[in-house]
Amino acid sequence: MARSIKMEKGKVELKDEFNAIFEKTVTKFGSGAKIDAPKEFLGKKVYVVVRKS
Repeated sequence: MARSIKMEKGKVELKDEFNAIFEKTVTKFGSGAKIDAPKEFLGKKVYVVVRKS
């Protein structure tokens, strides 16, 4: 399956093969920010989607 990302009127559609989808909160890290992820995803390419609150 080819990767596909479609965004229309604030809605996102992702078409790809996924191992997991999880939600995390961005936290402060020095003068920047970070998102914690499970160790099993080290070295993997990921999508980060920032939602409107």
